[in-house]
Amino acid sequence: MSTATGAATASSTTTTNSSTTATTTSPAADAHATATATTSARAGASPRTGAEAPKSTGRTLGWPLRFAALSLVWGFNFLFIKVGTQGFAPLQVTLGRMAFGALVLLIVLVLKRERLPRSPRVWAHLTVAAFFLNALPFSLFAYSELTIPSTLAGICNATSPLWGMALSVIALAEDRPSRRRVAGLGLGFLGVLTVLGAWQGFAGTDLTGTAMALGGSLSYAIGWIYVRRTLAGVPHSHLSMVSAQLLPATVQLAVVTPLFTTAPAGYPVIPLLAVITLGALGTGLAFLIQYGLVAEIGPTTAQMVTYFIPVIATAAGVALLHEQLSWNTPVGALVVLAGAALTQSKPRPSTPSLPRPGSTTG
Repeated sequence: MSTATGAATASSTTTTNSSTTATTTSPAADAHATATATTSARAGASPRTGAEAPKSTGRTLGWPLRFAALSLVWGFNFLFIKVGTQGFAPLQVTLGRMAFGALVLLIVLVLKRERLPRSPRVWAHLTVAAFFLNALPFSLFAYSELTIPSTLAGICNATSPLWGMALSVIALAEDRPSRRRVAGLGLGFLGVLTVLGAWQGFAGTDLTGTAMALGGSLSYAIGWIYVRRTLAGVPHSHLSMVSAQLLPATVQLAVVTPLFTTAPAGYPVIPLLAVITLGALGTGLAFLIQYGLVAEIGPTTAQMVTYFIPVIATAAGVALLHEQLSWNTPVGALVVLAGAALTQSKPRPSTPSLPRPGSTTG
């Protein structure tokens, strides 16, 4: 999620008793991306069972439109990153993204008269989460797009559920993968090899840039697991938590960026607008839309945005940036998405058979 966005949502991260549910990217979104720390209850799920609670809202008819808007925004984030890096260093693009995104969320926070968390413990965990869910993956995706197309970056972002499933088996004792989820993991990484053209010896693919994009996706998965283990149950709203998360991420980048980059010689209009849009729209406003969707339709439906991001990122890159697309890229992307969907699937609960007439039980 990067994007979307991501997540990587940030995106919003919802915890359940059986698996890590990420409504990003994501990430990223960055899907994106762009993930943020929340709890099951705050996301509209039952705190005991993880099941989505019934929603009673007058805005039900409007959610498909907002879902489509979120998919478009996070899908276009990879194009905005590409354009931004044509005028600024990757770290500068990421710093601008975080600053404008945080500004939008803080304005909304003030208008709604909500408060940021006050607990030092919560802030300490949010600082770590901000690094893995925002500062690190956003920077890795920005650096990756110096050498790989935005289409490939968007597809790499879609591997977050695969990394999440693989890591949750190790880090979360209660997560025991079913055969279906293991098959999804294998299928997903087969799709990655297809995208990269492994049978051709990865010819024409910049392995360093691709590794950075995959590393950004992996960072989202690490962040989601960390959030699940440290911030589940905190008594704060989605808006408060995501706003608080973006602040330390912005500070981290504000410290690092001057150390590794020089001040830009100029501020070209198109890349500057891309960075502003990436932050204000693709991060700040996107997080607001996302947390509203999670509260209204539940995490399971909201997380489906993850599967539209690479499709939109690919279409945008080809149509607007004139990036080349060989047959194995869309085919591999479909295989990745199918594998990711399998890793997030749950087996249907078995229905106990009724005792036959005359039989005894117990």
